[in-house]
Amino acid sequence: MASLPGVSKTILTGGLEICRILNGMWQVSGAHGHIDVDKAVNEMIDYYDAGLTTFDMADIYGPAEVIYGRFLAKLKKARGEDAVKNVQGLSKFVPRPGPMTRQFHWWDYNDERYLEAMKHLQDLKTEGLIGEVSLTNFDTARMMRMKEEGINLSSNQVQYSLVDMRPSVKMADFCVKNNIKLLTYGTLCGGLLSEKYLNKPEPTRSELNTASLSKYKRMIDTWGGWALFQELLQTLDTIAKQHNVKISNIATRYILDEPGVGGVIIGCRLGVPGCQHINNNLQTFHLKLTQSDRDKIECVIKKGQNLMSLIGDCGDEYR
Repeated sequence: MASLPGVSKTILTGGLEICRILNGMWQVSGAHGHIDVDKAVNEMIDYYDAGLTTFDMADIYGPAEVIYGRFLAKLKKARGEDAVKNVQGLSKFVPRPGPMTRQFHWWDYNDERYLEAMKHLQDLKTEGLIGEVSLTNFDTARMMRMKEEGINLSSNQVQYSLVDMRPSVKMADFCVKNNIKLLTYGTLCGGLLSEKYLNKPEPTRSELNTASLSKYKRMIDTWGGWALFQELLQTLDTIAKQHNVKISNIATRYILDEPGVGGVIIGCRLGVPGCQHINNNLQTFHLKLTQSDRDKIECVIKKGQNLMSLIGDCGDEYR
């Protein structure tokens, strides 16, 4: 197993140290096929042993939190209590809109009670009951509003990839100035940014057989279509071969190097044979892109549509 260099970790404002490649667990939600829970737990141990110790989940990711709990129990039994202390589990709660109490956080911009929720969380942080106050899919304007209200944020999870560069327009600058980390998802477009789709015809709807593939294929269509995406893949493949890595490594490294980015969430097909890419993920930490590499990539991605104009800021696609 490859070793992890020191640059593989980052520290959030509240002091939590996380791995810069996070293990995404949306893939156990049920929208990506059947999951063998026992195999999933065993594979989470493999991720831990490789040093990939940060897992991202949510209450709406099916049994993700239950599987994570079983993983912690098995890890404790196999590696001891100290091993559990080295794991970071980041989760999200997505409630239905309703009355605001200390137990709920908010996501509906039309109802500013989300500010009350953030203040409740800030109070809990002040009391020492939680360590970090973070967001998922909030836009820059709302982050600024929270800052004005005295809320100190640690991170915001947003979509960020070579296809969707919206965070670079204004959010990244705000985050850098306020010591907020961007934790990015969709960076590999659900697996479409890989050799598997290089020089291949546009996949049919039936071939897009997971929620991730369907979601990010729609984003590619909006950005510029399959022909432009093939040009991007070909460019990435040429650079990848020069560095003796995979297309996914180039795509991940580019986003990791962007201002404000603390980490990239890469989905794990836990419990699915042949779908784990631990060693490949670790190679990203050893990769350094040249300015020439970046120039070639940017020459292609600039040909795409302005997604800020078409969709809006980060998270607006969900509202």
